[in-house]
Amino acid sequence: MIRAMRPAHLLSIFALASALGACSAKESQPTLYRPAVGALGPYSGSVTSGGLVFVSGKIGTPGGSFTQEVQTALDAVERELARSGAALSDVISVTVYLTNLDLYDEFNEIYANRFDPPYPARACVEVSRLPGGARVELQVIAQAGFRVVPLND
Repeated sequence: MIRAMRPAHLLSIFALASALGACSAKESQPTLYRPAVGALGPYSGSVTSGGLVFVSGKIGTPGGSFTQEVQTALDAVERELARSGAALSDVISVTVYLTNLDLYDEFNEIYANRFDPPYPARACVEVSRLPGGARVELQVIAQAGFRVVPLND
């Protein structure tokens, strides 16, 4: 015996089918690998997948001041994001690698001048060494077209 479905059941089935369709549409988007410019190893400069841009670790130009090194690392991140159609304002997560956590406060001052609040999620890790003698490396995840909605809770 076939029973008539209630409108709420039909709505639930429609919502599930729409969600599954959206998932498969995202899965069908191509994953784009952008070659690293001047790479110190075998990796992509960035990978775009499912609307997210994953930027490989970027170091600054070592040898000068720490401020200069951080600025050039952020410039490298910004250039890589631009290759993917994104900007610093689209960044949702940053992982910072420092060879000396005593540089943390100085790093924060520079960082705060390049990113606008609300700031991306962030982790900072002290490491013993970085490629090329760098003191800082930045790895970011961005979502192109990301809209910032600050929460006040």
